[in-house]
Amino acid sequence: MPPSQQQQPKDGAVLTATFQVQDTDLASAISPDPSDVYARVLATPRLVSFMEIVCARMLVPHLADGQLSVGVRVEMDHLAATNVGETVEVKVTFLQKEGKQFVFECVISDAGGEVGRGVCRRAIIDEMRLMEGAGKRAKGGSRL
Repeated sequence: MPPSQQQQPKDGAVLTATFQVQDTDLASAISPDPSDVYARVLATPRLVSFMEIVCARMLVPHLADGQLSVGVRVEMDHLAATNVGETVEVKVTFLQKEGKQFVFECVISDAGGEVGRGVCRRAIIDEMRLMEGAGKRAKGGSRL
C-alpha cells in the first residue's frame, strides 16, 4: 500500500518555516502592468503561497512515487502589513483528514506579531494524471 494510504500527519502535528520578504513578494510586484499601483508590503497572494509551501512540506513524507499534493482551498485573513526585508514565520498545524482532503491551520507572524491566519486544504494526487488532465483541458477536452 502506498505511504499516502497508510499514513498521514498525526493530528496536531506542527511544522514551522521562515521566509524573508523579498521585493518579488511585495504587493507592488504582483501586477505586470506598471499602471497598477500597490503598496510596497507583503502581498496577500505571497502570504498564501508561504502557507501552501509549508503545508505541502508536511505532506512530503506521506507521498508515494509519482504523487504530489495540490492546493484545494484556502481561507485566510491578512491582518497586518509586513515590510520588505522582514522575516515571517509560518506555523502550520495538521487538523484532520476530511475525505481526500488534508486540513491545516496556518498562523503567520512577523516581529510585530500575527500578520495572517487561515485554513489550507490539500489533496494528494497522481502527478501524471494531473498533467494528462491539464493537457486535455488545454486542447479543449474534458476535465478530470
